[in-house]
Amino acid sequence: MTSMELPDGAIELILEGWPVASLATVSEGGRPHVVPIVFVRVAGGIWSPIDGKPKAGGELARVRNVRRDSRISLLFEHYEADWTRLWWLRVDGEAEVRTPADPGADPEVAAALAALGRKYPQYQRIPLLGPSPTLLRIRVGVRRSWCASAAAVSVVCGDLGGPEPHQA
Repeated sequence: MTSMELPDGAIELILEGWPVASLATVSEGGRPHVVPIVFVRVAGGIWSPIDGKPKAGGELARVRNVRRDSRISLLFEHYEADWTRLWWLRVDGEAEVRTPADPGADPEVAAALAALGRKYPQYQRIPLLGPSPTLLRIRVGVRRSWCASAAAVSVVCGDLGGPEPHQA
């Protein structure tokens, strides 16, 4: 098994279409805080909503953490028993909390909300935003990746319906 980085084309497919990522923020005590998120890439950023599903109460830790320290990491990954098909992509960047008074009045927010609705049909049953509209906008900084083999790249392309990208 020969490991390598994911080609740029596969990374683009993941950022455009992978269904879920793990968001790591820095907690008040300096510890990592990791949660799964849904996301879309729009207007040069990655957007994740704080959706309208019931919450335990108060502002979510990921939002509090980003307000205090904008540094984040996103992890996208694929695991299966055939280890030749394993891959991961980590994006380090900065996030900001966006709380638009009128989400439709901000073109970037409106585009992100429309893209989230297209990507996740679940939002036909679950409110896309909670009572206080909140989204995280992530600016991508450093990208790091690994894949076990060319078969892992085929997993990305097959799952996301893209052409086989060439090694960059």
